[in-house]
Amino acid sequence: MGRRGNGEGSIYRRQDGWGAAVSLPSGKRKYFYARTRQEVAKKKRDFEKHLEQGIVFLDRGQTVATFLKSYLSDSAKHSLKATSYESYESIIRVRVIPRIGRVKLVNLTGQHLQALYNDLLKEGLAPSSVVRTHAVLHAAFRQGVQWAVLPSNPADRVRRPRIAQLEMKTLSAGQVRALLDAADDGTMKAIYALASTAGLRRGEILGLKWRDIDLLGGTLSVQRTAQRVVGQGIVFSEPKNAKSNRKVRLAEIAIRELKRHRAEQLERRLQLGSAWIDLDLVFASSLGTPLEETQVHLTYRRTLERAGLPRIRFHDLRHTAATLMLQQNVNPKVVQEMLGHTNIATTLNTYSHVTPDMQAEAVSRLNELFA
Repeated sequence: MGRRGNGEGSIYRRQDGWGAAVSLPSGKRKYFYARTRQEVAKKKRDFEKHLEQGIVFLDRGQTVATFLKSYLSDSAKHSLKATSYESYESIIRVRVIPRIGRVKLVNLTGQHLQALYNDLLKEGLAPSSVVRTHAVLHAAFRQGVQWAVLPSNPADRVRRPRIAQLEMKTLSAGQVRALLDAADDGTMKAIYALASTAGLRRGEILGLKWRDIDLLGGTLSVQRTAQRVVGQGIVFSEPKNAKSNRKVRLAEIAIRELKRHRAEQLERRLQLGSAWIDLDLVFASSLGTPLEETQVHLTYRRTLERAGLPRIRFHDLRHTAATLMLQQNVNPKVVQEMLGHTNIATTLNTYSHVTPDMQAEAVSRLNELFA
């Protein structure tokens, strides 16, 4: 065995070069090999440094695919909502593993991820979807750092694609009335009224129960959201974030349509008798079961056509509610709370096209004050 240098520990000569060994907390030993003493000593020192920091690569042969599958089953499945987990699993399975799944986890660099994002963009994936892919990978590799299988997060070393600001599409107050007039029945009228005046998301509307609504007081509480999950059917879960769990005051038009819808639903329940499935849902199928998002979407598209209105997304009714309120000089902080945005910056950035008019109105009032 060759002579050891100061602080080199267990370094020894081999027929094909040099070797070193480090004892692990588990009692096992980690072995290193290199052509020269200096190379093997550096490998040993780097490993011991990682060992002190709690970073130990127990399996240097682990691939990105193996790690991501482990992340999904051991972490994401138990910490994410069912709908979010479904999205994470699909992104990893379809977009990531086929492209970089065979890369060794310990060899993964920011360059690998940047190339992945560029490839996805070249294939026609929207920049917003690529940013979503980046967010999923960032969360997964952050867990890898916490598990001490990665020294740092490789997703921190890439530049996300820039998302172009989408042109805001909303309806005027007159167009909202036209939409309600063209609705098939009281159920859809009430759904459109809530979306375009209270700013509720579609999942929040479909998750409403009658016990969440105070028609006399003119308020409702957003307690849950409803979404279809593959293999599980329609799942009710917590709202998007803490701010999404909120109390909303209703406009008269929404209260009126909810009362009409309530009367129609009670009549239908009486006709069905014991066949009605009572889940206390505000918006339900003809039997009382949860209403499908796809059914709402298709009916909404037909209603827009019948009313001669521009073809905008259902989510744009939420934008319509915010825009109409801001145009009426409602305080942005109030709009933020009604929409359930996490912070006021989200509201101001999203509706920046409206705030210049508000500023002009504010200056006009100052001019009157100092005239």
